[in-house]
Amino acid sequence: MTDDEVLAEFRAAEALLEGHFILSSGLRSPKYLQCARVLMDGARAERLARALAAKIPAEIKAKIGAVVSPAMGGVIIGHEMGRALGVPAMFVERPDGEFHLRRGFALAPGTGVLMVEDVVTTGLSSREAIRSIEAAGGTVVAAASLVDRTGGGVDLGVPYIPLIRIDVPTYAPDALPPELAAIPAVKPGSRAAA
Repeated sequence: MTDDEVLAEFRAAEALLEGHFILSSGLRSPKYLQCARVLMDGARAERLARALAAKIPAEIKAKIGAVVSPAMGGVIIGHEMGRALGVPAMFVERPDGEFHLRRGFALAPGTGVLMVEDVVTTGLSSREAIRSIEAAGGTVVAAASLVDRTGGGVDLGVPYIPLIRIDVPTYAPDALPPELAAIPAVKPGSRAAA
């Protein structure tokens, strides 16, 4: 799937938004990719997951025994990636502010894990999820996401495979350009801003 085809999926789902958005990192952006909308259609979610799975090198795929994603945003794409790769999918969540496997999810020691997110903006959630997977006994062999908003500069400590990289500027709340400052800010994601 080409970048244009991926963006066409987001546009078709009305998931490529423009305005003034507060990202979960606390940064501000004039564009937002609402992955929940693009993933609400099962056939579209399956297409995107299969396209992402196809980008994972064979030597990494051979090591994946499970997919783990962070709740909330990663749950659907994590499930679809598990299905595309033919391995169990589970998720970590923050009942006490830190990610943990719950709901009876468990990893056998040394299980090779693909950590999957919907969007990576700063890498903070991804690194937190990776630490929690390793604390639960898994070995994270790679990370993947539908969208990389980092400009390609994030280091997650493992190979990172995004379906698409989107270079959209982000700004600190006290350093907004005038055109963005003139628009009311909206927090569209599931996590409170940092």
